[in-house]
Amino acid sequence: MKTSKQLERYFKGAANHWRISILLAVERSEGITVEGIADELGGNFKTISQHTRRLVQAGLLNKKYQGRQVTHFLSPYGWSFLKFMKIF
Repeated sequence: MKTSKQLERYFKGAANHWRISILLAVERSEGITVEGIADELGGNFKTISQHTRRLVQAGLLNKKYQGRQVTHFLSPYGWSFLKFMKIF
């Protein structure tokens, strides 16, 4: 069982409609770039970039550098959090 402080990190990390949408978009397209997420969600690149950064800091997303591109993947906790959100 996670501590309440650890759980707070995950919940605060996903506490925004853009972040929830980003998690769902990454689930649909593993390895998607910020530009791809912005296109799919119809959001501003800078806004999406900041929200993906917060999700990475919260431990819900992982990123992988491939040359000049950065691709995003759900972390194991990201998968668990999505599963929780879908049940909730």
